[in-house]
Formats: sequence, C-alpha cells, structure tokens
Amino acid sequence: MRVVSMTKEYKTINEIKGPLLFVEKTEPVGYNELVEIRTEKGEVKRGQVLDTSNEVVVVQVFEGTGGLGKDTSVKFTGDVIRMPLAPDIIGRVLSGSGQPRDGGPPIVPDVEKEIAGAAINPAAREKPRAFIQTGISTIDGTNTLVRGQKLPIFSGAGLPHNDVALQIARQSKALGEAESFAVVFCAMGITNEEAQNFMADFERTGALERAVIFLNLADDPAVERLLTPRLGLTTAEYLAFDLDMHVLVIYTDMTNYCEAMRQMGAAREEVPGRRGYPGYMYTDLAIQYERAGIITGKKGSITQFPILTMPGDDITHPIPDLSGYITEGQLIISRELHRKGIYPPIDIRPSLSRLMNSGIGAGHTREDHRAVSDQLYAYYAEGCDLRGLVAIVGKEALSERDRLVLEFADAFERKFVNQGRDEDRSIFDTLDIGWNLLQALPETMLTRIDDHLIKKYHPRYRKKE
Repeated sequence: MRVVSMTKEYKTINEIKGPLLFVEKTEPVGYNELVEIRTEKGEVKRGQVLDTSNEVVVVQVFEGTGGLGKDTSVKFTGDVIRMPLAPDIIGRVLSGSGQPRDGGPPIVPDVEKEIAGAAINPAAREKPRAFIQTGISTIDGTNTLVRGQKLPIFSGAGLPHNDVALQIARQSKALGEAESFAVVFCAMGITNEEAQNFMADFERTGALERAVIFLNLADDPAVERLLTPRLGLTTAEYLAFDLDMHVLVIYTDMTNYCEAMRQMGAAREEVPGRRGYPGYMYTDLAIQYERAGIITGKKGSITQFPILTMPGDDITHPIPDLSGYITEGQLIISRELHRKGIYPPIDIRPSLSRLMNSGIGAGHTREDHRAVSDQLYAYYAEGCDLRGLVAIVGKEALSERDRLVLEFADAFERKFVNQGRDEDRSIFDTLDIGWNLLQALPETMLTRIDDHLIKKYHPRYRKKE
C-alpha cells in the first residue's frame, strides 16, 4: 500500500475507542482518505478516514491503537489506499494490508490502483459461458463452475473447507488456456498454524508459481481484515483486465471478514442489524462479490470462490443468507459426509450452480454432461431418502428397484464424491465415473438420459466398439 505524505500534522485527538481515533476536524478531509499516525516514540502507524462531520473525523487504525495517546500526531495525506501492481506480483505472499510477507523486496509498481473498486457495470457485463475445471467431481460434474461466476462454499466449524480451498487453488484451470490462469488467495483471520499449512501446501505442489497470496492472521488487527479482500480483488482486476488473465479469487473465511465488520460497527456505536451485524453488510458483501465477472471487450475474467463457515451450521444465519442472495449458487460442505470419512464432503443435494448450463455440453465439456448430472442427482437424492425408510422398516421391506437405488447412493458417495486430496480428475474422468455407476442400474431406469447418449457413452456399448 502506498501512502503519500503531506506536511501538516495535528495533535487534536480527543478520544480513542477500540481501533478508532476521534480527531477534532482541522481541515477538509475525504472519506477513505489515508492517515499517518505518529506516536510520541516516533512509531508510524497507518489509518483511514471512516467518517467525517463538521466537528470530528473518525479514523480507523490498521495496526491497532496500542501506544497511542492524546499527544499522538495525525497527518491527513490527501490520498486513498492504493495497491502497487506489476506482473511479478504473481508468486508473492503478502500480508492482509499488502506488505511483503515472504521476505522478498517491496513490489516495484508498474501501476497503482485504488482498492475501493466498484461492481462491474451490468451493461458492460458479458454472460459467463466457459467451463473452469477444478478437478473435483462434485463441482465439475454436478455443480459446474463457470468462468466469471461467484460460487460460495458454505461450511461449518471443524470441516475441511480449507483443504477444499487449497485443492481448488492448485488444480483449477481454464481448459486450453492454462498459461493465462492465475489464483488470488485471500485468507482472513486464520491461525498461524493454518497459515503455515497453506504455505507448505502451495510450496509443495508448486501452485505458488501462479498465485498471489494475502494472509491476514487472527492476531492481526481486525481493521486489516476489511482491507484484505479489497486488495485481493484489485490485484485480480489488474491481472484480468490489464494482463488478460483468467483469475480465480478464493476467500477464506468471509465469516471472519463479517465479524470484523461487526466489531467496527460496535466501536462506532452504529445501530446494529440482524444478530448485531451492520445494516449495510448486504451492500458491503455485494460490492465485493459483484467485482467478479467478464467485461465486454476484455479477454480476462474474474471468478470468485468465497468460503464461509456458518455459525452453528445455520444456513439462515445472516452471512450465508445474504451471500446466497448475491451469488449464483452455493456448495454445501456436509458434516454427515465428513463423519463417514468422505473427502471432499460436498453434498450435491442442497448445492447449486445457477450458471452450470452456460458452461457445459458440446463445445464446453461433453454433450452428455447435463443428462448424466441429472440422472446421478436424481438417484442419489432418492437413495438418501430411502435410508430414512430403511431405518424404520428395514432393508428387507424394500423392492428390488429400491435396493438398487440404495446401493447406488452408497456407491456414489464412495466412488464419485470421495476422492484424494491430490487427485485431479478431468471432466471426462468425472463423467466416465458417473457412467460406471449408472451401469449398475437397468437401462430402463435411465429415464433422464436420451437413448442416443446411452448408445454412445454407456460402458456396455463402448466396450463393443
């Protein structure tokens, strides 16, 4: 982050509350303006104008207010936060405030961009169409990610959403355009142990070579957590729309971001909304999420994978609830599948990708994709329902057809849902696994697949070729 200094300093702080300074107004200042704060010992901290009125300016301090007093001087820089950007930012590890965290030199910028950003103008948006392969069957096969989409992962405490995020980060590719694909990974409020695990995985797999990583740790100031996704998205916009790359932005965990927002709202004594979160949380999340997409006339794209943990596994909690309104679907991490030892424990039944049809089929994946996905979903959902019936009446009371469907559901979890953490399946591998599972059912039960597709792709007929 660049700070442009001016000459005037003021010692008019009249109150310090949490991460906020209340400064008597001395000159015209702008919203989001950068502030330099100098302690009596000469230590310099950075802040940002959060609110301004005729009498008082509210400044949020990025590094915390410890060591500050009423003799602390405040300097308004007349500038806003800017992210220094250059092509060699790929491969770098930065802090949540954009400072180098990998021991490397500061970024020498080709350009500096304001991080505030804005949602893409709907009139300039191009409809997302192209398929992104994550290598995970439950995403690629049944809840396909499309370039330019926003597809969040809803998880719960203790579930392996971070492992899923890492796997997506290292395996994702725009088919046929791997050389122009990059990942921006924003970790917010994570522990030091989690940060070390992230870095070890990126280095082990070589994924760091095409990634830009922002790490905001749990003991970093909460204010910094509000900057992290903005810095990440500004970087993504530079890579996508200046360098013509296809960029996948992964956030983990948006719940920590929203908690920081609530903490700041409480410090400002704002009137709280649902469950204490600020009333403007929907607007704030929409500003972040709607920066994803494809701009007409630009070669690059930004695709988002926000990951959030649902407090108490409650999908009606304000964070997943509002995220669901803004984004184009959701992937649900299942505690039940996790207890069974299945990884990744993505439950396809409540999961949804609203743009899936735009990125699959002939010319994108394969012509049988939609039909196979529908058939797998239908019999897996029916098999899960039958498990409840078996618990009441016993398996012996089921018809032969119901037993086949029940066995199909078990096999689907073992062979389709379950895969290794380093197993990178192509979309064709995923579809073939689906066909192999459907082979256990009579052809007369494949009611959602056209006959010509059965004759072309069913293993029984492909073996004869």
